[in-house]
Amino acid sequence: MSARRVVAVPVGGANFGSLRRAFARVGAPLEFSTDPAVLRSATHVVLPGVGAAAPAIAGLRALGLVEVLRRLTQPLLGICLGMQLLFEGSEEGGGEALGLLPGTVRRLPPSPTWPHMGWNTLRRVGDSPLLDGLGDGEWFYFVHGYAVPVGGVTLAGSHFGMPFSAVVGRGHVYGCQFHPEKSAAAGRRLLGNFLSL
Repeated sequence: MSARRVVAVPVGGANFGSLRRAFARVGAPLEFSTDPAVLRSATHVVLPGVGAAAPAIAGLRALGLVEVLRRLTQPLLGICLGMQLLFEGSEEGGGEALGLLPGTVRRLPPSPTWPHMGWNTLRRVGDSPLLDGLGDGEWFYFVHGYAVPVGGVTLAGSHFGMPFSAVVGRGHVYGCQFHPEKSAAAGRRLLGNFLSL
């Protein structure tokens, strides 16, 4: 296997330390960069994020990274807010996102426990090497108040007041709504699968 260069885009708040340690556990040092040349030279790109969609996409625009991310051809993994930014837009603050995947991010239904925070299970609805070795009922750690409805790019779903996309993918673009870096063995398996793409 050729050497992997995994680069994450540090836009928005994220658990950068946890993410770095999670990739180290699957044998890949993780770099952080907003340099377009570094992103283009990566074998794998990660778009993490915690926070709100509008400031995050504004941050990417200010850094000149929207078109860079749209033109990447290597495997790209959006995590949590990063996954939501892969879609066309969001009800959270409105406006356009990256448009790499079809659909709009919606607010989860109001509930006494909103936002969705804690462990939840997956139900596979599609086939993908990203999910190799992961079956129905695997537990992952979620923190989010908005989600993508289940649709044509959904690979696995979960449920919190409504069914939503927990893992998505099309072509070289993938996303997970949960935090694999906080999801124990199942999260490590997913990150390892991403590195094998």
